[in-house]
Amino acid sequence: MSQLTKEEVAFYKKNGYLLHHKQLFSAEKLAELTAIFEDQLAQKGSKLSDELDTPHFRDERLLKFLLSDEALDLVEPLLGPNIGLWSSHFICKDPLLGRATPWHEDSAYWRGRVDRLDKIVTIWLAIDPSSKANGCMQVIPGTHSNGFSEYESVDSAKNLFSTQIKNLDTSKAVHFELGRGECSLHDARIAHGADPNRSADRRCGYTMRYFATDTKVFPEKNKNFKVWLARGKDVAGNQYANV
Repeated sequence: MSQLTKEEVAFYKKNGYLLHHKQLFSAEKLAELTAIFEDQLAQKGSKLSDELDTPHFRDERLLKFLLSDEALDLVEPLLGPNIGLWSSHFICKDPLLGRATPWHEDSAYWRGRVDRLDKIVTIWLAIDPSSKANGCMQVIPGTHSNGFSEYESVDSAKNLFSTQIKNLDTSKAVHFELGRGECSLHDARIAHGADPNRSADRRCGYTMRYFATDTKVFPEKNKNFKVWLARGKDVAGNQYANV
C-alpha cells in the first residue's frame, strides 16, 4: 500500500523533493538500524564519519531495511512497480566538526554510469534529529529539471566533496528539518547541499537510493559496484547481486 497521496506525488514531481514527517520504520527496526550504523562507525578506522558509503556491501544486514516494504512502498508511486536498489550511504556529521556538503546534483557524480537519471529517488532517513543548527540538508525546489550545472573546486578538508555548483542562487533553499526516524525524498537531479555541523549534536542520516529498472546500468562504468532487484522485474537487462 502506497504511503504517498496523489497530491504528494504531484508535489514531488513538480518540486523534485518531498518531506515525509512520518516514521519510516517501527521503533524496533529503527533501533536495529541504528545499532548497525554504530557498528559501522566503530569499524571505520581512519575514514571520516561522513564517508561510510555503500555500507550494505560490507554488512548485508542492511538489506533488511533497503529491500523492505516500508521503503519500497514509499518510492513505488514515484518510480513504478519495477524497482532496483542503487546505493546507500551513512552520512554522519560529527558535533562541531561535521563538514559542509557542497551544493551538488547526485546525477553529476553518476553521469555515464546509467543511461537515464530521471528515475532515481533517494530516501534520506534521519538516524539523528536533523536541524538547521546541525547542518540539515537543503534543496533548491524545481532544479531537478535544469540539466547538469557547472562546477568549481572547493576545499575538501572543509567539504564532503571537492567541487560545488558554480554561481547557485540559494535564496530559495528549503531546509529538511526532520525528527529521528522521519525521512525526505529527493530526485537525483535536484541541487542540494548542507551547512557544516557547528552544534553539539551529531547529525546522522542514512541515504537509501532506488532506480526504476527500465534504467540501464552500465557494468563497465560500475566496477566493483552491485545493484539489487528490489521489487518487480528487470526491464533493461541489468545484472543484479540477488538474481
